[in-house]
Amino acid sequence: QVQLVESGGGLVQAGGSLRLSCAASGRTTSSYAMGWFRQAPGKEREFVAIIDWSGGYTNYADSVKGRFTISRDNAKRTLYLQMNSLKPEDTAVYYCAADINRYRPNYWGQGTQVTVSS
Repeated sequence: QVQLVESGGGLVQAGGSLRLSCAASGRTTSSYAMGWFRQAPGKEREFVAIIDWSGGYTNYADSVKGRFTISRDNAKRTLYLQMNSLKPEDTAVYYCAADINRYRPNYWGQGTQVTVSS
């Protein structure tokens, strides 16, 4: 089993930045693809970003491309999401995910709230 704990969410004004972190414990995650998903009120959970085990491959949803950067530190067992130029439509609960196959994770964190005010 893998446990994932997100942190770094909060309230920020439009145009601001936040950095989310996801600490992994339990079974090793260094060989897993990891990523971030989000769910806004009244909407389905959606893909945000993914990174392969080495960090050599990343992919982003079109809505965040050029503003968000995903990265990982396998030695620290931590996944990051740097979010810049935030918009009100980025408001959502952000979930860390691990062991992702065809964009379907086997492990989820509990989520962290990000609220962007206009």
